[in-house]
Amino acid sequence: MEGARMWDRSQVIDGDIAGAVYEDLARLPNHNMTVEDPNPPNHAKRNPLQDAYHTAEEAAAIAAHLKRTLELVVVDIFSRAQLAASSTMPDFTAHPLRVRWIEAYFPFTSPSWEMEVFWQGDWLEVLGCGIVNQNICIDAGVPQQLGWAFGVGLERIAMLLFEIPDIRLFWSTDERFLGQFEGVSRNLANLKRFVPYSKYPSCYKDIAFWLRSTSSPAGGGRGSNAQNFHENDIMQIVRDIGGDLVEDVSLVDEFIHPRTGRKSLCYRINYRSLERTLTNEEANSYHKLVEKALVDQLGIELR
Repeated sequence: MEGARMWDRSQVIDGDIAGAVYEDLARLPNHNMTVEDPNPPNHAKRNPLQDAYHTAEEAAAIAAHLKRTLELVVVDIFSRAQLAASSTMPDFTAHPLRVRWIEAYFPFTSPSWEMEVFWQGDWLEVLGCGIVNQNICIDAGVPQQLGWAFGVGLERIAMLLFEIPDIRLFWSTDERFLGQFEGVSRNLANLKRFVPYSKYPSCYKDIAFWLRSTSSPAGGGRGSNAQNFHENDIMQIVRDIGGDLVEDVSLVDEFIHPRTGRKSLCYRINYRSLERTLTNEEANSYHKLVEKALVDQLGIELR
C-alpha cells in the first residue's frame, strides 16, 4: 500500500509551506509511544535535502508531519494486534510500543527514512517513506506541489502480527482462512490472532444416534432425552478423546420418528492432523472411542 500527502504553494498564504504544514501538524493527535529519532532532518551526504526546490525549514516541517502521521498509524495497528494477541494467547505480554527512524535511500524521495517497530523482542522494518522527489511533481505538471509519500507491505505486517505462516494464504478462498477475519472490516474489535489449520486431508466420520424419549421404558438414569440433551456434552466428549486431531464437529441431520416421536441426530466429526496425514485406521480408532464414550456417558442409542 502506498500513500502521499501534498501541499500546494499557490494555495497557502504567502506561499508559506512550512507554516501551513506546521498548522496541519498541530491538528494531529499526540501519542505516548517511545520514538527513537537520533538523526537530523537531513544530511548532506547520507540523506540530502532537495535544496534546489525546498528550504531546510520546509523539509523539516514535512518530515515532522510525515513521521507523526505514520507513528499514529503504527500505534493503531500494533495496539489492535496486542489486544488480539492478548485475547487468544494467555501467556502473551504486551510491552510498551517503541519505534525508531532509520535514514534510508529510495529513488523517489529525499530525505528518506525507514520505520522499525520493536515487536516481541526484535526490531521489524515496517515501512519506507520520505519527501517526494520534486521532479516527479514537475513531470506531472504540478511543480507548485510538494509533500511526502510512503509505502508499506500490509501483507508482511499482517504475517508478523498475526503469525500467518504463508503469504499465499492472502489469495486463498479457503473458508478456514477467510472465516477467521469475517466481520473485521465492520468491527475491528473482532480482530483475532490467526489460528493455524492443517494442510493435510480431512477424514470425516459420522455418528448417528437416537435420543431417548421421556416415555421410553429405557429412559431415566444417565440417558439423554430430547429435554435434557445438550450439544456441548457431545463437543466435550469428542474433544476429550480426539484432542487436536479434531478440527470441527457439526450437526448434519436431525429426524423425529413419526410414530414413536423419538429424535435422531447425526453429527459429522472432521479428524485432521496439523502435522501429518491421518490414516483412516487411526481416525476409525478414535471414532470408536467416541462412540463408546457417548453411549456410556450420555446413554444414547447408536443407529
